[in-house]
Amino acid sequence: MKYVIGLDIGTTGTKTILINEEGIVVARAVAEYPLLSPKPGWAEQDPQRWWDACVKTLHDVVASSGTNAQDIVGIGLTGQMHGSVFLDRNNDIVRPPILWCDQRTAKQCEFITDTIGASRLIELVCNPALTGFTAPKILWLRDNEPENYARVVKVLLPKDYIRFRLTGEFATEVSDASGTLLFDVKNRRWSNTVLSELDIPADFMPRCYESPEVTGTLKKEIAEQLGLKPGIPVVGGGGDQAAGAVGNGIVRQGVISATVGTSGVVFAFSDKVTLDPEGRVHTFCHAVPGAWHVMGVMLSAGGSLRWYRDTFADAEKSVAALAGRDPYEYITEQADTAPVGSEGLIFLPYLTGERTPHADPHARGVLFGLSLRHTKAHVARAILEGVAYGMRDSLEIIKGMGVPITEVRASGGGARSRLWRQIQADVNGVPMVTINVDEGPAYGAALLAAVGAGIFPSVQEACDATISVSNTLEPMKEATEIYGKYYAVYRALYPDLKEHFRKIAVIVD
Repeated sequence: MKYVIGLDIGTTGTKTILINEEGIVVARAVAEYPLLSPKPGWAEQDPQRWWDACVKTLHDVVASSGTNAQDIVGIGLTGQMHGSVFLDRNNDIVRPPILWCDQRTAKQCEFITDTIGASRLIELVCNPALTGFTAPKILWLRDNEPENYARVVKVLLPKDYIRFRLTGEFATEVSDASGTLLFDVKNRRWSNTVLSELDIPADFMPRCYESPEVTGTLKKEIAEQLGLKPGIPVVGGGGDQAAGAVGNGIVRQGVISATVGTSGVVFAFSDKVTLDPEGRVHTFCHAVPGAWHVMGVMLSAGGSLRWYRDTFADAEKSVAALAGRDPYEYITEQADTAPVGSEGLIFLPYLTGERTPHADPHARGVLFGLSLRHTKAHVARAILEGVAYGMRDSLEIIKGMGVPITEVRASGGGARSRLWRQIQADVNGVPMVTINVDEGPAYGAALLAAVGAGIFPSVQEACDATISVSNTLEPMKEATEIYGKYYAVYRALYPDLKEHFRKIAVIVD
């Protein structure tokens, strides 16, 4: 029996899984690390913590599975997108990487848009300039830390830094590169035009591959450290959303995923380049060679519920600890006692700004419509509903672009809540489907490794052989009608508050 590894370098931790050639997960391990915020709106991490987590989890999955290391034939990488790992000529870290959720680059985004032109930028790289992307981070370093910028010789994305540590190769792949704002998404190559006009050296960027392609092999000294055999192929892998889509079987037209993790993502497969002229959703290369995807991203989906848990749910956490249960179970059980629509309480989930459909780093969370009738149950349910409204924003844009929708698959931590899946089905008026695997991007990375290792001839055939639908929740007509009315109010709130968000940002600064 052959085995492959999927390695996911996430925002809160690294998850590593080992699957066999039938797609069955035989071992998994997780190691966490902190997110650093040295200033308001900043988000950074220590790459050594990523590496330490990878070493630990790789050791753990091999040891716990009892697998002969000689039978492991491929490694696939995935992870948080957009982060900027700056390396000097000695391959040392220049400064802590700036992460996807960092909001410091608003001025650089304005500069990019003014320099290249808003519509021309979308034509060149299929996306507008957003604070989360990599290009404005590079410019921020140039503008604010010129001594550090002068040391930079290579810019890597988080998973690609781990690739470098594993193989010694500077490489990336098309799905993750699409989120840099420096990539010609239509033609699947770096955009020399954008690099030149922003005066970013092309040599900063690593060689780019398709996701199932082999990008290098495991170095002998690293293999010995990890207890693996040297020379194991390491494939391109994918950004966390593209790899997660492969792990959900989103590899054909009409199938869409709704992923509720820290962020919320609506992801649609496309066999051609499909653009939103307003740039509200992203068009990236898919991890499926020759395919693309359209993606809407909200920044604080599961992150909103985590904020509620950490700020207001001490009692639920205490009870859960005594009962050996997840505190989220108690929170959602409580939310289930509140009625559809939370009796007029609406939550805007913009706790860390927003990307889709409002590219606004100044947007902030709002609880609208509070009254003396509202309890913690109403607030908890309003958060679940507010995230569902935010996901619907993306779904509506994608539908308007003519992308067909025949099925929505739920994934991420939020998919474990039946209530949250039902709320999404009711808000969207579309059935919500779950599948037989729930390992997220790590599973997609493992399938990509299986393709690269020759176990499967294509990504589609790998998904067909391993993934099947396990549960379907149909929308409830009465709830869908009620949510339609509340959603109209939800959509009207941001435009009314937009300038006030900016005024508050000035006062806080």
